[in-house]
Amino acid sequence: MTPVFFDHNSTTALKTEVLEAMLPHMVEQHGNATSRHSYGRTARAAVEHAREQVANAVGAYANQVVFTASGTEANNFAVHGICSNLAPKQVLTSAVEHPCVSRPALALQAHGWQAKSIQVDKDCKIDMQHLQHLLQTPTGLVSVMLANNETGVIQDIAAINQLARQHNAYVHTDAVQALGKIPVDFFALGVHAMTVSCHKIGGPLGAGALVLDNRVDIQPLLYGGGQERGLRSGTENVPAIVGFGVACDLAIKNLSTFAQHTQHLRDALEVGLRKMNATLFGSGPGFSGESRRIPNTSFFAFPNIEGETLVTALDKRGFAVASGSACSSDSSEPSHVLLAMGVDEELARGAIRVSFGASNTMEQVQHFLVVLENELKRLRNLTAVAA
Repeated sequence: MTPVFFDHNSTTALKTEVLEAMLPHMVEQHGNATSRHSYGRTARAAVEHAREQVANAVGAYANQVVFTASGTEANNFAVHGICSNLAPKQVLTSAVEHPCVSRPALALQAHGWQAKSIQVDKDCKIDMQHLQHLLQTPTGLVSVMLANNETGVIQDIAAINQLARQHNAYVHTDAVQALGKIPVDFFALGVHAMTVSCHKIGGPLGAGALVLDNRVDIQPLLYGGGQERGLRSGTENVPAIVGFGVACDLAIKNLSTFAQHTQHLRDALEVGLRKMNATLFGSGPGFSGESRRIPNTSFFAFPNIEGETLVTALDKRGFAVASGSACSSDSSEPSHVLLAMGVDEELARGAIRVSFGASNTMEQVQHFLVVLENELKRLRNLTAVAA
């Protein structure tokens, strides 16, 4: 069987339409976007068109989009850039944030800031009472991701933003996993800053963006020639930015179809997983009473089965999935997300994430369930023999 990719939350294949749009800027139209000649003007026009496309995808204005080289860079930019222009206070991040948010926050402690984590409940939702308690201390920035990269759980960012603003704190959200899977609206969320990334939606690696409320005073990420409104100097990666714009257009155009298709696959997967007595994480009710996960993501574990071992076994059988520590490639520790949710450490070590894309099929899901059941039996037999 052809290898099957079930790890779309980590990255996605480059879409044909995106590649076609990028190629001219990689070959013929190779101007520097800051140059005044025709090549440069063509590149500048392409960058500005892409800026409009990205802005349209997230309900923002084009002049609020600052291009970066990745979502990680944009998250670092938001945390350090906003806090650097404030007197040291408290910076709050959720206990389930990606390391590219939590680690920059911790690094601010060297500059007199206090970094604290906002607790989540067993379903991975922010504990609003704990947030309210933490906000009694003067706070400069609150950063909570819109959709968790492991569980897929969606946070009530609008409510979090409203509470934080009552205490005069800035609010940032990492929307990398949300874009292209659920509607994302910068103004409706009400945040001061939002991060998005290109390679999660069928675009190339090497492009991300920070969407900023223009009233936010933020320290530049890079100094130099003054590109990106003087906030992120350096020659723009025109092909990647062009690809980002096209990928955004396609993501919005196909959003409803993508959501319906991938949720159909996920529901079928989870029916099979429950029959195998899997523990499903983050699958409880959301903040509005309904299931509140991005539609393509399932995070689960089996007792007494090591996650990395199962990932390797499934890979040998042709299925690419992720373990619970996928957000930190150098880590063999259990998922910090699951530990924050109160999951037992032993069970957390067995966590597996499946994240579907538009190209995945029901046939692949059904075959995966058969292979998974067989591999579980094999691994349990090996464990029994070793015991």
